[in-house]
Amino acid sequence: MIPGQVAVVVPARDEEDLLPSCLSALDAARRHLLRTIPRVLVSLTVVLDRCTDRSASIARGVPAISVLAGNYGSVGAARDAGIRFALARSRSLPVRTWVATTDADTLVPRDWLVRHHRLGSENDLVLGTVRPTITADNTERLQLWGNAYVPGDGHHHIHGANLGIRGSTYQALGGFRPLAQDEDVDLVARAKADGVV
Repeated sequence: MIPGQVAVVVPARDEEDLLPSCLSALDAARRHLLRTIPRVLVSLTVVLDRCTDRSASIARGVPAISVLAGNYGSVGAARDAGIRFALARSRSLPVRTWVATTDADTLVPRDWLVRHHRLGSENDLVLGTVRPTITADNTERLQLWGNAYVPGDGHHHIHGANLGIRGSTYQALGGFRPLAQDEDVDLVARAKADGVV
């Protein structure tokens, strides 16, 4: 079923240095989606989890972004709160709302939401790949990562930084659990057990 709305959810915990670039990349992806598929609705929710830096003022300073702030205590709980908020505010039914999740330290490509929308027309769950940024202090680690990483279709990687799911499927699975890590792996395991993937 073709999504009538794309809801983007971004959890953040003290990401004042990286959040502006993340939001800028998401805005570029949003504008590209609206130019490519004009009738689709797009929402963006940033979920601030116990932030003590300027993340809140940065997120609130960007127009058309919903900001949730709370003491969620884990990335799983923060993601879940954001998705439930986005689904409750969606102008489309959950079956026609596609949820795309990423992270505050992530730069999505310009066509990210267009690809999510297209994949959401034929799938209930999509597991995307990621590409880390090379910095002076991670070159060796990145080399090891690149040797083991499979970037194409059929890969086995699970990243909350690039995961898409139909709203109704998310609800049927019970959402992300309040885990400090691997909340994405847990959700996908439940999806596999239910025959979603």
